[in-house]
Amino acid sequence: MHRTRQISRRSMLKVSGAAVGAAAAGGAVGAVGAGPAAAAGAFAHPGLLHTRTDLDRMAAKVRAGAAPHTAGFARLTANRHAQSGWQARPQAVVYRGSGTPENYSLLYNDIHAAYQNALRYHVTGESAYADTAVAVLNAWSAALTAVNGSADRFLAAGLYGYQFANAAELVRDHGDFELARFQEMLSKLFGAVSDDFLVRHNNAVVSNYWTNWDLASMACVLATGVFCDDRAQVTRAVDYFKHGAGLGAIRNAIPVVYEDGLGEWLEAGRDQGHALLGVGLMGTFCEMAWNQGIDLYGYDDSRFLKGAQYVAKWSLGGQVPFTANTRRKGAVGGWSGSETVTAAAGVDPSMTRPIWAMIANHYTRRRGLSATYVTQIAAKAAPEGGGGDYGPNSGGYDQLGFGTLTFTRDRASTASPAAAGSAGAASPSASASATAAATATAPAPASVSASASASASAAGKGGDLAATGSGDVVAWTTATGITALAGGLLLLRRRARGGQ
Repeated sequence: MHRTRQISRRSMLKVSGAAVGAAAAGGAVGAVGAGPAAAAGAFAHPGLLHTRTDLDRMAAKVRAGAAPHTAGFARLTANRHAQSGWQARPQAVVYRGSGTPENYSLLYNDIHAAYQNALRYHVTGESAYADTAVAVLNAWSAALTAVNGSADRFLAAGLYGYQFANAAELVRDHGDFELARFQEMLSKLFGAVSDDFLVRHNNAVVSNYWTNWDLASMACVLATGVFCDDRAQVTRAVDYFKHGAGLGAIRNAIPVVYEDGLGEWLEAGRDQGHALLGVGLMGTFCEMAWNQGIDLYGYDDSRFLKGAQYVAKWSLGGQVPFTANTRRKGAVGGWSGSETVTAAAGVDPSMTRPIWAMIANHYTRRRGLSATYVTQIAAKAAPEGGGGDYGPNSGGYDQLGFGTLTFTRDRASTASPAAAGSAGAASPSASASATAAATATAPAPASVSASASASASAAGKGGDLAATGSGDVVAWTTATGITALAGGLLLLRRRARGGQ
């Protein structure tokens, strides 16, 4: 098929004034090709979840009738959001949260329509899909003035901000796309709100909000920084991933690594749905960073892989170790309380989200490592769909999806993990065996800064914080002793091989 494009096929590197590679953000560029942003001072565009190489690979695989890409593309074309006749329903103000006139479903449905149409354009070359995506994005940037609501407004800003950026990144060079206006909207209404959450946490104690709250905001800040060519934003997001006080920072999200190589995911003690959301968001964050030359997948001896393996095994119905914890909650200068979790929550092995293809392909295809449980659950979830394929409620739209189409790649000829990260962090092992990646690792250091978050649906006790339980703090305790962590908030009982 002849492919007509309105979006330029040039490299589209946008100068931002200073390098955003490993040196700028404290990351490391891997020998397996971490990130196309090679030139000093440059961001790669497109360069969030998908690069030009990725988009060309998808199109070539579908044209060639290659599996499983064709199955993934079939899921895309069958989705009602991926049709060129989609009509946007922009609002001046978007509300999310109890006590507000909620209308945020209009926003996330339109974002997924823009993303799916843009993706379909890049595979087929048919301009009607790009035109539809641009029309949806332009309509919203012309109308939207605020994202409001209860504490859930921070979830809306984070989730829909990173998704908006990814949809727009795919058509940023379209002749009709209002790039500057969209950048202004994204920066002021989404990026700024998410940035503020990471600093102030809605005036709650830092441990009040669960991992996924931080990760949604982190993804938005990173995506906004790349889309708007804002090096400072990118740097802040990456630094928070490594050293942040909240539960989205990697050593707080995965506070314990066991001798069998599994890394306990903090929200496994909460419920399966939120744990899957968190893993998907951290994977999204790592992928977007990777495409700008920053290796977070391999950070701290591939700690994210260990956490993903834990959640995958647990979600498949396997037994996983668990370290009991108590989480303190509360508002700054207000009410306070605590919550103790003693075991991983129950799971439904049939529950799935379109998050696994991205993670499995990175570790097994790019890096040549073993990821046994992640690989198993990715195969079970394939071919992955997207927004609209996982139920009508907001949870079915938390990920952009279609990973079977977008992330399935051939195995890299050189599977050499990235070089060492920032000072003080364990570097990924360049010679790690497939078995070692899934099994053998020393327990995680106990010096992790604390943070936790309240359930999005939990009943609270006071003011605006009550709407999502956002008036909550953390103290992790156990019977065998207490290890104080940074800030004096998080206390953990360490067990080399703990049962449930």
